[in-house]
Order: sequence, then C-alpha cells, then structure tokens
Amino acid sequence: MKLEGVEIEDTFAEAFPIKVARVLITAVNEKWAMETAREATGFGTSVIGCPAEAGIDRVLTGDETPDGRPGVAIMICHFKKDGIKEQLLGRLGQCVFTAPTTAMFNGLDAEEKLPIKLHFFGDGFEYEKEVGGRKVWGIPMMEGDFICEEEYGVKPGVAGGNFFILAKDQMSALIAAENSVAAVRQVEGTITPFTGGIVASGSKVGSKYKFMHASTNEKFCPTLRDKVEGSQIPEGVNGVYEIVINGVSEEAVKKAMRIGIKAAVKVPDIVKISAGNFEGKLGKYQFQLRDVLGL
Repeated sequence: MKLEGVEIEDTFAEAFPIKVARVLITAVNEKWAMETAREATGFGTSVIGCPAEAGIDRVLTGDETPDGRPGVAIMICHFKKDGIKEQLLGRLGQCVFTAPTTAMFNGLDAEEKLPIKLHFFGDGFEYEKEVGGRKVWGIPMMEGDFICEEEYGVKPGVAGGNFFILAKDQMSALIAAENSVAAVRQVEGTITPFTGGIVASGSKVGSKYKFMHASTNEKFCPTLRDKVEGSQIPEGVNGVYEIVINGVSEEAVKKAMRIGIKAAVKVPDIVKISAGNFEGKLGKYQFQLRDVLGL
C-alpha cells in the first residue's frame, strides 16, 4: 500500500481503554490560556511513569467558551475514575487556579461527573453565580475573582492510538512529526500527550531487567538495524518518530490518525508509515492502517 508515494505497512496500532476528562481553560488572551494549559498538562506523557496522560486538545475562540474569552481545551486521562479526580484536583487547583486571569469550565458532556471543590479556598467569601448559563463559583483572590465550575464530566476513552514515521534522516522525520501533531490538534476530543506531541523513545512491554515495565523498541531503532534479529528498519532509514494519540472515542482517534498520517507523508524523504502493536495482547482496540486511511 502507498499514500503520496510512501509505503503504508499493512499493520495495526494497538490501543486500550482509559478514563477521560476534558477542561476548558479561559484567560484574558490566548497567551495566558495556553501558558496555563501547558502547566496543567505537564508531566503527563505516559502512564508508564507519569501520574496521568494529559495534553492540549485545541485552542478555542471566544465564541466557543462559556465566558466569551479565548481558551484552550485540555484532556486528562487515567485508568481509574478516582485517579482522574485526584489529577483534576491537583492540576486544576495548583496550575489553573494559581494562574493570572484564568477561569475553568467542564468541557465534556458526560452522564458521570466528578466534584472538584475549590471554592473552600475562599474561606467563606466565595459565592455562586451564572456564567454562560452555567452554575459557577466566584472565589475572591488578590487579582480579582476566580470563576470555575466544580463538576467535571468523565467518560471512557481510548489511549495509545499511534503511528510511526520512518524517514531517510532524523530532521525529515521530525518535520513530518511536527506537521502531524499540528494536524491532529484540529481534531476535537484528541490529544498527543508526549512532549510537543512527539515520541522519540518508542517502547515495548517488558525488559531483560526485571524491575523495568517497558524498554526500548529495538526493532525500530535505526542504529540497531544490523545488530538485532527481526529489525523493522529498512535500508536508508535513519530517523523514526512515533505519534501517540488519546481520544474521547474510537472515531476521534481514528480520524486523528488519518489526518496525522496524511500530513506526514507530504514531507520529502519519508520512506514508510508503520504502527506499534503487541500482537493484540495489550489493548482491545486495533486500528488497522488500511482501514484508517481507506486504502
């Protein structure tokens, strides 16, 4: 299979269930909304070693937010509902509540909601009001009053949708990966949780060292092409990046994968697109690249 002259491997990306919450952060301008969103989603690349997977969904205009101000939607993902609640309380309380000019609102229409009660910080001076038809709390603070909702929807989502970009050199792979991430950012309800949305250290389950839960995916390491059995690196490939996508649904992840791959293959010197899986042993979702791209 080929797309834009680039080989598409006949394989699948393996993903797994996860719980998802989505928060709308608004501020006086996009700069402060984005600064706050980045802080609130920090240390959220992979549940292998982070307390949650988190990332920026998309930038919002004033027409899309309850208070009519610029905003950024973020997503926080965890295996357990209690884990989502703990992460929301910590990240929103320490990173959003403390940031200049910000407000925050629930960004997910879900039957189940988690209470995240920050109004007690008001020490009895807090009050209730409505903003954009939503019940919110106003909490007096030094810069003015912080406005927030205190119930956030949580629902089942999908984590670990992915694809690999194999290129003739590292910089071509990086440019393609950057273009992919920019394209995925346009798909509402999805995030690319790793730093800048790009994974340099693609991993496999397990290790020769018993204390490691994951280790380097040696079959996709260009410098090991001639050193390991079953290398998946073709001759002439010297750079590989992975894009990992979490989303609120299978449909959202599939759309993001399709748009991301189509952006990647337009870059010169991209040789092949592949995906990471564990022979169906890790997660219940299998995104066949053939089906994702309609090939």
